[in-house]
Amino acid sequence: MASSVLSRCVTAAVKVKRFSPALSVRRWLLSAAYTDTSLWEAREKDPHNLAQLAVTMDRTYDKNLPVSSLSVSRFVDNISSREEVEQAEYYLYKFRHSPNCWYLRDWSVHSWVRQCLKYGARDKSLYTLKNKVQYGIFPDDFTFNLLIDPYIKDGDFKSACSVVEEVMLQEAFDLPSTQILSLYALGSYFAARPQLTMSEDRAMGASLLISGLKQDNTVGLSAQLLGNALLGKVEILGGIHAVFRGMPLFWGRGYLYRALAVMERVAAASDDIKLSKDTLDHMGELLQELSSSSDSDSSGEESGGEEDKKEEAGDEDDLAEKAKLPQYITRFKELSCQLETRGKVDSASLQDLVSTFAQQNLAAAEKPDLEQYESRLQAWEAEKRQLIQREKEQREKANQEREERLAAKAAAQQA
Repeated sequence: MASSVLSRCVTAAVKVKRFSPALSVRRWLLSAAYTDTSLWEAREKDPHNLAQLAVTMDRTYDKNLPVSSLSVSRFVDNISSREEVEQAEYYLYKFRHSPNCWYLRDWSVHSWVRQCLKYGARDKSLYTLKNKVQYGIFPDDFTFNLLIDPYIKDGDFKSACSVVEEVMLQEAFDLPSTQILSLYALGSYFAARPQLTMSEDRAMGASLLISGLKQDNTVGLSAQLLGNALLGKVEILGGIHAVFRGMPLFWGRGYLYRALAVMERVAAASDDIKLSKDTLDHMGELLQELSSSSDSDSSGEESGGEEDKKEEAGDEDDLAEKAKLPQYITRFKELSCQLETRGKVDSASLQDLVSTFAQQNLAAAEKPDLEQYESRLQAWEAEKRQLIQREKEQREKANQEREERLAAKAAAQQA
């Protein structure tokens, strides 16, 4: 009898493991065709010796002359080891701090990410991306996807969300595939219930909100709810300036109010859109935490001098928003009851919802990406050939002018 029960339990566990969307993730993330490098490797080669390129660029910088974007492109394209990735990082930095800094080519950024992935330097691509102002690394959507995908497949959702944060800052959620990968990374990281700092709350909240706005469904609205809630937490604790500074966000106050507006919309909707239970639970916990924090702050507050009074006056609107917290809590409870009564709460976690969403939609989103990428490659190659031709003409012109100067000098000496 005991062995029979044990056998049934083991069988059930195996079935859960086999069919759980979160556990079968490796089967349906970006396909082999999407991440295949053959199309990229098949482009016209421009082989160069890295040592000679480095010497040439160093001499050019020493003379306070601008290095061409083509030189940097050649250096990145000819990387053949992890050590050379680190050398290329140095020249990307140098180029970014040179007069030609605005001319780093899109294909050079794409090549940099591909080379980092190829030679086991994924950390370098993430580092230069996070420090994009210093290195000039501003990838396109397709390149972002190539960088997000391996982090997800390795289960490193924190790093995947770091990439998604950069997608958010660039407002590069145009491709459905990028939206799907980003929501999956965010949902999976949220499922681990990480302890976040205020800046991390802000980054994750903004990423969830902006990517969620691209989807008018249960996944998108659940992401919007959670994103607004996290940003509302930052607003209550640090004021509205702590929310939108350096972020592509709406400057108006009331992010918790906007989270409640999402709940109202879903409660009033006649279609089958719902909100995930764990996002609602998290918002409830967040409101309770803010309420406790507000009570302890108010009991310990003391006015102290004119400077403090000026600061308080300057934050009057923030304090007014904070004073609405009890109303928000009451309204949240009312809306939660409405959602439950009307069957608008999805028992599945946000992670399971985004897993299913990705499984159903990611494959279809890949095809237009690949077509667009092929066209982009052709445009890059055409532009690169023009630059090479222009470089050749300028070199010939410079040589001709040099010969003319030498001839004139020799004629003058003879005279």
